[in-house]
Amino acid sequence: MISTTVIAPKKGADAAKTRGRNAHAEPVKLLRRIGSTTVEITVHFSNTSKETLEDKLLRMIEREADNI
Repeated sequence: MISTTVIAPKKGADAAKTRGRNAHAEPVKLLRRIGSTTVEITVHFSNTSKETLEDKLLRMIEREADNI
């Protein structure tokens, strides 16, 4: 059985305190349970990136297609 839990970034006063210490928003964390193993996946985005999410996904798909 596979289950996924999403832990959203903090909001409100807690988030403001965190962003004050480092200029980045908190990453989103996914907890995925597969059988008796729990895996934590952290997702974050660069504030300085020039590439859109769509550009990145297309680049990743093209790179994967080249490896087939």
